[in-house]
Amino acid sequence: MADHVLFVCHANLCRSPMAEYLARRLLADRPVLVSSAGTDAMDGMSMHPYALEIAAECGADPTVFASRTLRAEHLADATLVLTATRRQRSVCTALAPGALHRTFTLRQFGRLAAAAETPAETPGDPLRAAIVAAANARGRLQPAAPDADDLRDPIGGTAADFRRCAEEIERSLRPLAALIGATG
Repeated sequence: MADHVLFVCHANLCRSPMAEYLARRLLADRPVLVSSAGTDAMDGMSMHPYALEIAAECGADPTVFASRTLRAEHLADATLVLTATRRQRSVCTALAPGALHRTFTLRQFGRLAAAAETPAETPGDPLRAAIVAAANARGRLQPAAPDADDLRDPIGGTAADFRRCAEEIERSLRPLAALIGATG
């Protein structure tokens, strides 16, 4: 069974779907599944139009996307949970306490993955090795300001605001993709 990264935001209409589609593109050559959900999502909604434009640029058909409400089983099935904000990280760990050690904000995990020492190659389990390497980097980094972990919600903003959010998501995902590549 492939490893699974779950992206979580508030409504599963902007940040987490963009992260899902950007991650699919960045991790296309790896056996990693990606999905998304929202802590306060309504099931079956379409992605925000600006997010849809960005997702379409990733080469997959985002018109088939349907939002979904975060459930404990989504967290239990995920190898790694990446949230848009600290609040959503707290919701995830309250809903599934067993997910605590594999739940991070996206920006937090990006910093940790960038600072991680490359572990030995671990065929068949590169995502888990990347999670361990990133978690081990925690003790070598200075604590970040709390707002450095939150990914700003572009809802209500312009297409340029969504583009900036997508760029921040991609900046945070690149270290993860590199670390997975180094471990597998």
